[in-house]
Amino acid sequence: MFAVILTLCGAISSFAQAPAKAPDFTLSDINGKSLSLSSMRGKVVVLDFWGSWCVWCIRGIPDMKKYYEKYKGKFEIIGMDCGDSDEKWKAAVAKYELPWKHVYVPKNSNVLESYKIKGFPTKIVVGPDGTVLKTVVGESPEFYEFLDQYFL
Repeated sequence: MFAVILTLCGAISSFAQAPAKAPDFTLSDINGKSLSLSSMRGKVVVLDFWGSWCVWCIRGIPDMKKYYEKYKGKFEIIGMDCGDSDEKWKAAVAKYELPWKHVYVPKNSNVLESYKIKGFPTKIVVGPDGTVLKTVVGESPEFYEFLDQYFL
């Protein structure tokens, strides 16, 4: 009877679901070298799906830089550029002086589909074991609050 009540309230379903594994990918970084998510295993990684054409992505850069410095050494950011040409992507990284790792997501890649990206920016926090800890769509304080709770 107790299990039925918990199920009706949704309590069991939230405990029963295993955390989702982040799909692995291998993409070219800004220097043309291959970078895979699996090579970052053991670290907290933020996948930041963005583009230079995305106003909210650009508006969020100061906060991203602030948190990158605040928790330096505790996590990595991989900027996942989407929808730019190679030239515009590299120019934006230089213009905004983005100090973290960057990869280019080509149009023929299945990365956006495998991560179910519906809007930009989307930030996905991946734990050291490769599980998705948090997904935040849009520029939201929720992402930064999550980092503060996780690291403090």
